[in-house]
Amino acid sequence: MNNNSKVLALKYRPQTFKDLIGQKTIAETIINSIKIDKVPNAYLFTGIRGVGKTTLARIVAKALNCKNSIEQISEQDLCESCDCMAIANSNHIDVLEMDAASKTGVDDVRDLIEFSRYGPTSAKYKIFIIDEVHMLSKQAFNALLKTLEEPPSYLKFIFATTEVKKIPITVVSRCQRFDLSRIKSTELFDFLKKISLEENGNVSHEALKLIVKISEGSVRDALSLLDRGLLSVKENEELTLSKAQKIFGFFDKAQLIDLFIFILEGNEAKTLELYRKMYDRGIDPKVFINDFLELLYYFKNVDSIKLEGSNFSLNDTEYDEIKRVSSNLDNKTLILFWQFTIKIITELDIVSNQNLTIEMFLLRLIYLRGIKENQSFDNNLKNEELALKDNSSEGVKENFSKTNKTINQIKNISQSTKVEPKKELKAFPKGLKKFKINSFSSLIKICNDKKEVKLKFELENNVNLVKFENLRIEISFNEKLDKNFIKDLTYKLNDWTGERWIITLSKIAGEISHKEKLIRYKKEEIEKVNKSKLFLELKKNFNDIKLVDVKNKDEGE
Repeated sequence: MNNNSKVLALKYRPQTFKDLIGQKTIAETIINSIKIDKVPNAYLFTGIRGVGKTTLARIVAKALNCKNSIEQISEQDLCESCDCMAIANSNHIDVLEMDAASKTGVDDVRDLIEFSRYGPTSAKYKIFIIDEVHMLSKQAFNALLKTLEEPPSYLKFIFATTEVKKIPITVVSRCQRFDLSRIKSTELFDFLKKISLEENGNVSHEALKLIVKISEGSVRDALSLLDRGLLSVKENEELTLSKAQKIFGFFDKAQLIDLFIFILEGNEAKTLELYRKMYDRGIDPKVFINDFLELLYYFKNVDSIKLEGSNFSLNDTEYDEIKRVSSNLDNKTLILFWQFTIKIITELDIVSNQNLTIEMFLLRLIYLRGIKENQSFDNNLKNEELALKDNSSEGVKENFSKTNKTINQIKNISQSTKVEPKKELKAFPKGLKKFKINSFSSLIKICNDKKEVKLKFELENNVNLVKFENLRIEISFNEKLDKNFIKDLTYKLNDWTGERWIITLSKIAGEISHKEKLIRYKKEEIEKVNKSKLFLELKKNFNDIKLVDVKNKDEGE
C-alpha cells in the first residue's frame, strides 16, 4: 500500500522508542533492561485505547531481536538491515501476534504452547504478542501459567490490555507490568501540529486544541479526528474552530456561558432559543449535560484554574467571562445547580426524545434560580425535593411542607398565592369520631374496618417495622412498597386520628412482615397440635388425617 494512502493513525505509527510520545519513562526502563540483559519472561502493557500498547509491544519485539544494537531501535530510524521491518509489518516467522478477542479458548493457548516448543528460526527470541489478553478464558489463562513462569530461554511474552482487572492476579504477578498513561495535552498538541504540517494541512491552533480535548489523551483518536478534519475542508482552506465544531458535533463554550447567563437572568425565551441552535448543530443531550457540569465546575473553581489548563478547555475570553459572572454568584447556588444537573442524567431516558428533557431541565433551573433569590439554601434543597422528586418511597416529603405559599413558589416563579388543589393534611373537623391507633396491629385492623384493601395489603406483606411510637412510624426501605404508600398512609392517618403522623424510612433491618409472622405462628401451632394427645388419638382412628391450617377466632376470612 502506498504510504500516502494510509490513514494518519497507521502512517505515523511510531517505529522506534524515539518516536513514542508520552511514555518516556517506560521506554527508558525497557531500554536499560535490554542493555544489561535483564529481560523479563513476560511484559504486560495496560492503559486506555490509543496510548501505544500494541505499538510498544512491536518496538520491544524489534529491540529484542535486532541484530545490530539496542541503540538502533532507541535512537535511530527504523532498522532496515535485519528483521525489524518484518516485525513492524507483523509478518516475521518468529514473532507471533495474536488477537485474544478472536482466540479465547484453551485449545488456542495449547496450540501456542506447542508451537513454543521449537526454538526461533532466524531471530534471537521467539516472541508471542497477545493483544487484548483479558479476553482469554479462565481455562486458557490456567493453561498458560506454567509456561509463563518458566519459559525456555528463547521465549518471551508481551501482553497488551485495556482492562487489566479482568486478568487473573496469578498471571499479572508473572509479568513485568507497565501502565501507559494518557498523553498530556501539550505533548499531543505539538504532535498533531507537526503531523498537520507534514500533511500540508492548514489547521488553526484552536481547532487542534478541540481535537486534543475530544481525544481524551488517545493518540489514535486524535489522529483519526485530524484525518477526518483535513478531509472535510477544501485544498488550501483552513480548518477553523467553528468548522471543526460542526464536523465533530461540538459547540463553542462561549455559547454555553451565554446560555448560563440567560438562565441566571430568568430569560426562558433566549435560553430555549440558544439551546435549540446548539441542538440543531448536532449536540448530543448527554454530551450537553457533561459540558454543562464542566462549566459549573469552572464557575465554582475559577480562582484556582490556570488559564492554560491541561485540557485546553478555556480561552482568554471565556476565562474572563466566567471570572466576571462568578463574582456575582454564591457557591450555594452553584452546588444546588450541580446536584440538580447530576439528578437529570438519570432522567434522560425516561422520555424517548431526550431533547425535550433537556429543555425542561433548563426551564427548571430558571425556576430554581428564582426560588434561590427569595429563600435560604437549606429550604431550596427541601423544596427542590418536594417539587421535583416523584412520589416514591421517599414520600416523607409531604411532612416537610412548610406553607402553601412555599409549595406554590416551586410551581410558579411569579409567587402568586393561588394553590393548585392537592391532598393536604387537614385539621380534624369537630364532632367526628377520632380513632386511637397505638400499635401496628391496630393500624392493620382499622385498615380492614375502613375497607382500605390496598393499604392493608402493603402493611401486611411489604412493611418491615423498625419502630412504632406515638404519631411516628419507622419502617425499613423495601423496593416492593407501592410508590404512593407513605403519602397515602400519612393522609389516612391524619384523616382517622385528626393528628399529623411522621413516617420515615430506615436502613435498619426491621421485623419480618406481618404476613411472615402469621405464617410462622401457624407453622408453630400446627406442630404443637400434631404433637398433642388429642391429635395422636385421632390419628389412630384416621390414618390419613392431616392438619393443614389453624385460625384465630378473631382472624376472620
